[in-house]
Amino acid sequence: MTTQLLQEAAQIIPNQQLLINVVSKRVRQLGLGHRPMVETTPRMSLTDIALKEIIAGKLAFEPLKGPDNE
Repeated sequence: MTTQLLQEAAQIIPNQQLLINVVSKRVRQLGLGHRPMVETTPRMSLTDIALKEIIAGKLAFEPLKGPDNE
C-alpha cells in the first residue's frame, strides 16, 4: 500500500526531497501523539497515515525561500 500512496502523494508534492521532509515531520508528530487528520485502520503505519493526509489535502506546507529560489 505504501508504494501506491507514495506515487499518489508524489503527484501532490513532485519534489522528492520536499515530500520526504513533509512525511518525516508528520510521522514524528504522529509518533508524539498528534491525532491523524484522516480515517485510519489499526494496521496502518505512521508513514501511510502521513501519505494519506497529503493525498487528502489535509497537510499544508510552504517551501522555504532560500538564496537559490527567492
